[in-house]
Amino acid sequence: MRPDPLNPVPSGALGVPKLWAVQLVQTAVLAVLFAGPTLLCVHAACVTDPDIWWHMRVGEWILQHHAVPRVEMFSRELTGKPWLAYSWLFELLVVKIFYRLGLMGIVAYSGAMILAITAALHHMVKRLQGDFTLGVMLTFTSIFCMGHLFTPRPWLLTILFFILELDILMQVRRTGKKRELLWLPLIFALWANIHIEYIYGLSILGLAWVESVIVRWRSGNVAQAQPVWMGCALLASALATLANPYGWRIYGVVYDLVTQGGGVRQISEMQAIPFRDVLDFLLLLLALGSAAALAWQRRFLIFETGLLAFACLLSFRSMRDEWALAVVAAAILASGIRNGDRSTMRLPRFATGVALIAAGLLMVAELRLMHVSNDQLRIKVANTLPVHAVEVIQARGYAGPLFNNFNWGGYLIWALRMPVSIDGRTNLYGNERMDRWSATSTAQSDWFSDPLLTSAGLVVESVRSPITQVLRMDSRFQLVYEDEVAAVFIARK
Repeated sequence: MRPDPLNPVPSGALGVPKLWAVQLVQTAVLAVLFAGPTLLCVHAACVTDPDIWWHMRVGEWILQHHAVPRVEMFSRELTGKPWLAYSWLFELLVVKIFYRLGLMGIVAYSGAMILAITAALHHMVKRLQGDFTLGVMLTFTSIFCMGHLFTPRPWLLTILFFILELDILMQVRRTGKKRELLWLPLIFALWANIHIEYIYGLSILGLAWVESVIVRWRSGNVAQAQPVWMGCALLASALATLANPYGWRIYGVVYDLVTQGGGVRQISEMQAIPFRDVLDFLLLLLALGSAAALAWQRRFLIFETGLLAFACLLSFRSMRDEWALAVVAAAILASGIRNGDRSTMRLPRFATGVALIAAGLLMVAELRLMHVSNDQLRIKVANTLPVHAVEVIQARGYAGPLFNNFNWGGYLIWALRMPVSIDGRTNLYGNERMDRWSATSTAQSDWFSDPLLTSAGLVVESVRSPITQVLRMDSRFQLVYEDEVAAVFIARK
């Protein structure tokens, strides 16, 4: 009977040539696993993301002033209001990449992050599940479910840090080895300077500490994850989040994002999963499978159950957080599915490194085969964003104040260098302004009384927007430019 090349019999039962052949096959499978999501990301070449542009503008400002902004300077209405650039380190990183590589740098950032996330997720799954084939399948399924999020945002770093943290917690709880906890404060020190969703990581670390206390109190025995060490890790990690330019005030941003609902109501990525494509239903299947795996244990697992509930709350509430359920489901299924008594051969240490190098080379090869270049990417941007409209405005010297399309606010901050009426920073604008923008952009009954519109000297809107159609007939504004993407109006004198 021939051995399964992916899940062979123990290595001692194979000769050296066959052993090397099996290891070569497994390394090749890993390379395909790592390269697949990365190639999908590079193929999409997402450079039209509406928020990456204001992130780069903030990074540029930081480079110019050698400081982080503390007041708002890019918004018409809110200039001078206290504002925290809570993703300042990401913004600094991405603008430096852009300066060096142009739009190709944005594609490279996204592809490299997806590669790192895939490798980190497989590492976590591999340590929880000895079956090679099952580990590969869980990793691929989880990454595939995150396909909507393959965009150049700081949330890619949040996903990576969350996986690294969860990997550490699962191992400490399983083995009792406390040394890995020392990595957590360093992770949180970086995380708190890159993305506000570090609070998710603190939440699951707090859950792990609560579990250790309950287990110790309920059984009277020393748990694998001792409460003292978990408590120290939680305290040290919380203190590490304060190692940012804004100190404790960063938690005020967390509060604003949690309590403000305008963005949730108006922005598609912040709305609930619509269950309209295969990725959504596959994510639901992972959630149900995780619940079944926990029920099969026939005992209440505090951490895993709380973790799954937390991930479901985040992911089903907002599409931008669906990665949380994908990652948590992979961890629960990997640890909960038993592969019997069959002992499987460990991958050689070099396998992951070789697979990563191969995946990176495949990414570079795809960029060359697709003839992806900065010129090609600029054309792609111009087909979606008001590139030509900005050129006309600058050439003719049209002046503000500006009223603009919400999705273009970030790009106009970067390209037009003029304070905008609104952009993607929903926590800055608040519920009232977000609701008012929605009413005006859809030309509802009181659209004409929006103070930001009535006081505008320049309007840049989508040619397909309802507000554009009514402005064509508004005597207060004159249409001065129009293409297939944008329409430009100026106020009549």
